[in-house]
Amino acid sequence: MTVGTAPPRLARTARTAKRKGPARRRLMPHLVGWGFVAPATLVVVGLALFPAIWALWLSLHDSDLISSGEFVGLDNYREMVHDPALRDAAWHTVVYTVLYVPGSVLIGLPLAVALNQRIRGIGIYRTCVFVPYVTSAAAVGILSNFVLDPEFGIVNGGVKALGLSRAGFLQDPDQALYTLVAVSLWWSVGLPVVVYLAALQDVPRELQEAALVDGANPWQAFRNVTLPQLRPATTFVVIWQMITALQLFDLVYTTTKGQPLDSTSVIVYYLYEQAFKQFNAGYGAAVAYALFVVTLVVSALMLRRSAGGAAGARS
Repeated sequence: MTVGTAPPRLARTARTAKRKGPARRRLMPHLVGWGFVAPATLVVVGLALFPAIWALWLSLHDSDLISSGEFVGLDNYREMVHDPALRDAAWHTVVYTVLYVPGSVLIGLPLAVALNQRIRGIGIYRTCVFVPYVTSAAAVGILSNFVLDPEFGIVNGGVKALGLSRAGFLQDPDQALYTLVAVSLWWSVGLPVVVYLAALQDVPRELQEAALVDGANPWQAFRNVTLPQLRPATTFVVIWQMITALQLFDLVYTTTKGQPLDSTSVIVYYLYEQAFKQFNAGYGAAVAYALFVVTLVVSALMLRRSAGGAAGARS
C-alpha cells in the first residue's frame, strides 16, 4: 500500500456512505409526508376497516344488534336468494341505476360544453348548475315533497293552470321511482358538469383547430377530436354515478321511505329496514356485503372495458 492511499476497507466504507447519502435525501420527503398524513390515515382506516370486519362477522350470525346472536354461517346469504322483497328492491335499484347513470352523462356533457363557452356571466351560470349538488339530502327531500305535492305543489299548480290533469309524482306507485330519478339528476348533475368542464379545458385547442382547418365541421371536430379526449372523465363519471345509484338511500328516506306500495324501496333502504326496524341485523349485513361485491365487480369490469377501449384507440 502506497503512502496517502486509504485502506481498501475504508475506501469501500466511503463509497457506501456516498451512495447512501442521496438515498436518504430522497427518502426524507416521503417520511415527512407520511408523518403528516399518518394520524388521519389511521383514523380513516380505523373507521372504515373495523366496521367492515364487524359487519362481516355480523352477517354470519342471527343478531339483533343487542345480543351477539347465534352463528348461522352462510344462512343469511342463502335466505337472500328466496326473498321476494329483496328481489323487488334490487329491481328498483337496477331501474334507477339504468336511468340515472346515462342521464348524468347525457345531461352533464352538453351542459359542460355550454358552460365552457366564453360568454358574459359564465361564472354565475356555473355556480347555479353546481349549487344543488352541495345541498343536503334532507333539504332536497323536503323541497321535493313541497314542490311535487299532488294537491298543493307548485308543479301541479302549473299543470292545473294549463288545463291538464294533476300528477301523483312521489305519491303515485307508477311515477314515484321515475320522479326520484328526475329529482336525483337535478340534484347531482353538477358533479358530472364540473368533471367534464375540467376535462374540456384540458383538451388542446390546437387539435380542434387542426380538425376545422382540415375541413371538419364543429360537430365532426367535437365527435372525432374532443370526445376521445373525454374518455377518462366519462369513465370516472359513469363509475362514480353508478356507485351513487347503487347506494341510494338518503333521498328515499327523506321523500318516500320506500313507499307508495314499496315502489321506491331500493337495496340500501331495504337493508336499513331489516337491520334497524325489524332488528334483523345479521341479514341486513349480509345484504350490504352482497351489494358491496356487486358494486366492486361491476366497477372492475367497467374499468377493464375502459382500459381495453383506450388501448384499442391508441393502437
